[in-house]
Amino acid sequence: MTLTIEYLLLAASGLLLLSVIASKASGRLGVPALLLFLLIGMLAGSDGPGGIHFDDPWLAQSLGVVALAFILFAGGLDTHWSSVRPVLGYGVALSTLGVAITAGLVGWFATVALEMSWTEGLLIGAIVSSTDAAAVFAVMRSRSVSLREPLKPLLELESGSNDPMAVFLTLGLISLITGASGSPLDLIPMFVRQMVLGAAIGYGTGKLMVLLVNRLRLEYEGLYPVLTLSLVLLTYSGSTWLGGNGFLAVYLAGLMMGNSEFLHKRSLMRFHDGLAWLMQIAMFLTLGLQVFPTQLVPIAGPGLLLALFLMVCARPVSVFATLAFTGLSFKKKTMVAWVGLRGAVPIILATFPLLAGVPQAALIFNLVFFIVLTSVLLQGTSIPLVARWLGVDEPISARMESSPVWDAPTTLKSGLLEIRIPEYSAAIGQRLLDLGLPKGAFILLMARNGQCFVPDGTTMLQAHDSLLAFTDQPSFLRLRSILDRRHPISPKEPPDDRGIEVV
Repeated sequence: MTLTIEYLLLAASGLLLLSVIASKASGRLGVPALLLFLLIGMLAGSDGPGGIHFDDPWLAQSLGVVALAFILFAGGLDTHWSSVRPVLGYGVALSTLGVAITAGLVGWFATVALEMSWTEGLLIGAIVSSTDAAAVFAVMRSRSVSLREPLKPLLELESGSNDPMAVFLTLGLISLITGASGSPLDLIPMFVRQMVLGAAIGYGTGKLMVLLVNRLRLEYEGLYPVLTLSLVLLTYSGSTWLGGNGFLAVYLAGLMMGNSEFLHKRSLMRFHDGLAWLMQIAMFLTLGLQVFPTQLVPIAGPGLLLALFLMVCARPVSVFATLAFTGLSFKKKTMVAWVGLRGAVPIILATFPLLAGVPQAALIFNLVFFIVLTSVLLQGTSIPLVARWLGVDEPISARMESSPVWDAPTTLKSGLLEIRIPEYSAAIGQRLLDLGLPKGAFILLMARNGQCFVPDGTTMLQAHDSLLAFTDQPSFLRLRSILDRRHPISPKEPPDDRGIEVV
């Protein structure tokens, strides 16, 4: 049959549709959606009933890298700094030292059990050293189970920030195997350069993203997602081109942007959340197509040994060693150790040896794929049970759907207030976004010249405008002080009546 664009679109749309339906079934089955995405890709491949022949490591790696960049950016965008700040030290330790210890232990075991060279063994350890806690929380959400503080923000921070370390170790070991680096000591300046540049570029581009979104004043709202999409790609590619760690850069850029105020924040965050899901599905399907299930059978024994060692020895040892001097209880450390689910990142990293011409690269790829499947099956399905057994779980409160127009607090201490802008106000001629309004004050409506309308961050204030705000008392006082601030050139004193009415 001739391969046409219509056939490709039919196959792609069918696989995407099946994956979306499978995500609904994953909650009922109690397994992470990523496992079902991978299985759909495997069934659609040449060894499955789908019969789609796909064997292109470069394309799989390229798609995986781009997808991972958007997934990490969306993860940073959705991370609340206030929740991760108390566990920042723990999370950074797990995502750096913990990853290195895991890689070293798995590498030693692979060298001994599989009789590989020490560099090839460490390469396997580096590839499988990062975790994917997002899949775990999806399973727990489907079972209406959550983790007590500080476990949830700690695991979220670790899973979002440990991929750069795994990428560095993988690329560093490949350079040693291929002869691009002559000594392990050469990796030290490489590590410093990647992390420092990646962090600096991520911080800078995150601030730049907020500035551009707020200042460009694009005529069409639909162009703002295009703007942020291009900036994410620019952040990753620019950081990598300059020698930094692109994955660290996009994660930090998302973290900086997500914890700032910018135009169309709700719609942009929803766009990147949807884009991240699309990237995950496309990435898992492609990786599922890349693997040949018939090749997994001969390595099932060694793969199972490596997976079990990783789950019951390497991950727990790295967690307890890293968190040895923290105040976390034994049960909480045990829970962190068990939530070491491996996801798509190890499979993406396993394509790097294939393209670099590393000896036994095909064996490494199949072993990593088997380890990921085993981890998802055993750890992913047992997380809620282990959490209840350790007593670190708590029920998830009912999720309230927020208003599509504005995010307002639900406290009874808040109320509606009407505030008129006096003619001497320094806020005249400025945008709402630039006033530094308190977070507890939400402008719902504006009245101007007898006309009411819903403002946004770009709305310019004029004298005698009336604002209808939903606010609590402290935020109201702050809002009033901002709007009552006198314009420097106006000598007029503010009147006694400040023009504020309680509705």
